[in-house]
Parts: sequence; C-alpha cells; structure tokens
Amino acid sequence: MGFIEDEWGQGAAEYILLFGGVIVIAIAALFVYDSYFSGANTLNAAQDMDKVRSSIKV
Repeated sequence: MGFIEDEWGQGAAEYILLFGGVIVIAIAALFVYDSYFSGANTLNAAQDMDKVRSSIKV
C-alpha cells in the first residue's frame, strides 16, 4: 500500500503538463507571427515605427 502515499509520479505529471502548456503557447505564437518567420515580409523597423506613431496620433 506504499504506492498510495508515493507522490513522485504526481510531481512528474505536473512538470509534463507545465512543459506541454509552454510548448502549446510557443506553437500558437509561431502561427500568429508566421509572416515574420516565413521571410515573405521583411522586417522594417522604421516603417513599423511610423505605423505605430500614426495610429497613436489623435
């Protein structure tokens, strides 16, 4: 009946769930920012800053 009191497996399962959640979030971020990673859209910091500045002006 010692296996009932053993909590080592529970800790391992929690780590697996934690790392699985991080991986899912990372994959979702890759899908959201796919245009930046595909190379189809070159990064242009100056153009991006101009867009941000123009959207903030009231």
